[in-house]
Amino acid sequence: MRALLIALLLFATPVFAVQPDEILDDPVLEARAREITAELRCVVCRNESVDDSNAEIARDIRLMVRERLLAGDTNPEAIQYMVDRFGEFILLNPRATGANLVLWLSGPVLLLTGLGVAVVTLRRRRHPAAQPLSEAEEARLSQLLDE
Repeated sequence: MRALLIALLLFATPVFAVQPDEILDDPVLEARAREITAELRCVVCRNESVDDSNAEIARDIRLMVRERLLAGDTNPEAIQYMVDRFGEFILLNPRATGANLVLWLSGPVLLLTGLGVAVVTLRRRRHPAAQPLSEAEEARLSQLLDE
């Protein structure tokens, strides 16, 4: 029984990240707020969404998102407001534009380059370049074979 209680508490902690006083009265706006905050990274907790984080800054970000929605912002406008304020780092899934495009493309490019180098190396090992023997080498080979 104790193990079940501990497991429930461990798995249920992200559910309690959003405090009751943060929840909006309008269920549609609250659903939008939860959708947005699930896409935002907590600036204190690495790779944890603002929606799941118990950090004080995450609470402030959740409140800012809800304020933006109450002010009439659309989801992209609210997200852009947060990006303008905190930078691209706040996005859990960064956009593939500008400088981020280099990061998005460098992995596949390096993988393809490595595969190309491996293929060329393996082909060269299989078919070494045959060079004819010099006269001195042929003479030495004949001498060794005659013995």
